[in-house]
Amino acid sequence: MVIDFSTLYDMPKSFERMFDEMSRLHSFSSRRTAYPLLNVHENEDGYTVDVSVPGVAPGDVELTLTDRNLIIKGERKATEGRYFRQERLSGSFQRILSLNVPVDRDRVSARSENGILRVTLPKAEAVKPRKIAVEAQAGGVQ
Repeated sequence: MVIDFSTLYDMPKSFERMFDEMSRLHSFSSRRTAYPLLNVHENEDGYTVDVSVPGVAPGDVELTLTDRNLIIKGERKATEGRYFRQERLSGSFQRILSLNVPVDRDRVSARSENGILRVTLPKAEAVKPRKIAVEAQAGGVQ
C-alpha cells in the first residue's frame, strides 16, 4: 500500500490562495457597497460633488459642512412587499468627503435633479490663484 503525502505539502499554498481570494472579494464588496456613489470635479472656481441618490427625496438628505468635511446623510426608504431579488440598497446612509482646501461657506449650494444631488463648493478667495500685474518703471531696472 502506497500513501501519497503530496497533497498535504500543497495544503499551505491552498490555504494561502483561499485567503487571498477571500480578501480580494471582501475589498471588492466593500468598495461596491459604498453608498451613495459620488463624483467630485474641480475647476478654478471650486468643487462640484455629484451624489447619485435615485429614489431618495431631497427632504431625506442632510448635508453638513464642517471646516474639513462635507457630510452627506440620508435614508432610502424601502418599498413594502415581498422581494424575489433586491439589489438596490435601502436604509440609512452616510458618506464623509474630506475637503483639502477651504471653501466659501456662504456660497455653498445644493440642488437635486433626476436622482443626482449636485453640491457646489466654491473655493475661498484666499486659496484662488491671483494674477499679479507687473508695473514698468521709467528709466529701466538698476
